[in-house]
Amino acid sequence: MGWLTSLARGLGLGGRALRPEIPDPLWAALLRQYPFVGWRSLTDQQQLRALCVEFLAHKEFFGVRGFVVSDPIALAVAAQACLPVLHLGLKAYSGFVGIVMHEGPVRAQREWVDDTGLVHIWQEELVGEAVGDGPVMLSWHEGAAPSATQGPAAFNVVIHEFVHILDSLDGELDGTPPMPRALRRGWQASLQLAFDRFDERSACGYSSVLDDYGSQDVAEFFAVSSEAFFTMPWAFQQEQPDLYRLYADFYRQDPASYPAP
Repeated sequence: MGWLTSLARGLGLGGRALRPEIPDPLWAALLRQYPFVGWRSLTDQQQLRALCVEFLAHKEFFGVRGFVVSDPIALAVAAQACLPVLHLGLKAYSGFVGIVMHEGPVRAQREWVDDTGLVHIWQEELVGEAVGDGPVMLSWHEGAAPSATQGPAAFNVVIHEFVHILDSLDGELDGTPPMPRALRRGWQASLQLAFDRFDERSACGYSSVLDDYGSQDVAEFFAVSSEAFFTMPWAFQQEQPDLYRLYADFYRQDPASYPAP
């Protein structure tokens, strides 16, 4: 990984971190492949580019079963991961280092004990997972690649999993990231109301800019709706105007303010 190798070698020299710039062709390719980054303002793009350099300097990528994490793949993951914290800062991601990349989805064994003591065991297909302070797992072709992020409903596994990280910073994966106590009650009430409405619409078969997976629970709804906020903000604002304003305040971003492509 040519550029990433030079980035890693530039760290810690004489107590200072020397971080090479992202090559222009590599960045230009990212903007073409991920439209929700490309239509951002130049100021946003410059800030995101700087965050990507910091992110890549402190995270370690691991390809599984021969999958090669090339420079374009690592940059694509970094850009999508950094978008939610564009104006919040990378400190939110300081609790983990590793990012495990698979070429395709992963089958994971799950186990749950119900109230009667009966053990339920099943397998679940995953395209991404963020658990506590452990590594983040991502599938490239099924979740993070350009082709996987474009469709009638918002779908972005990288944003989804990194929003889960924001959500869990207070020790609870409940759809409410850390915030002043005075804001928590209003946030929770607004999110619950939006979730209940979406759950009803989803059950009735209505189309939505949000992926159906958001009806699982409030935590998944927060992650799924954040995907739409960042990648399809105009449609999300039209469908969920109150939730859009709530997210714009929290993320300190207004992506629907840019001209629609």
